[in-house]
Amino acid sequence: MFHKVKSVTALLEYKLSVQFSEGVTKLYDVKPLFERIPAFRFFKEHPEAFADVSVDVGGYGIVWNDELDLSCDELWEHGCIIETPFDGLMAFGDATELWGLNESTLRKAVAYGKLVNGVDVCKFGKQWVVSVEAMKREYGNAKKQ
Repeated sequence: MFHKVKSVTALLEYKLSVQFSEGVTKLYDVKPLFERIPAFRFFKEHPEAFADVSVDVGGYGIVWNDELDLSCDELWEHGCIIETPFDGLMAFGDATELWGLNESTLRKAVAYGKLVNGVDVCKFGKQWVVSVEAMKREYGNAKKQ
């Protein structure tokens, strides 16, 4: 299964907080890679460079530079789930992609009260977010696995 990375934050002690499009956040420890993959020893010599991490185009992983990157599968499989106040929330765009719907379908569901604003969905600026629980309740399990 493909787990699209939405955001990544470098933390202390060579750890990463990685948020996935499914509304799950995982903590990934990079230190074990120092022994397994010699290129990652770069961070021992240049710890300030660790904070320069970003999400790869398309969310397929994360990158520091042309030589240092990690795939979304590696982060998902070896990261530990951590609880955050934003767990279980996803953007309408991510929800429509995972459930195979059109974004207008979700907007209509809000307008007709099928998805309740402030309970199931919420708008932040121009971006709507929806809970995974509400999506499963109204549309069943995600189509893309």
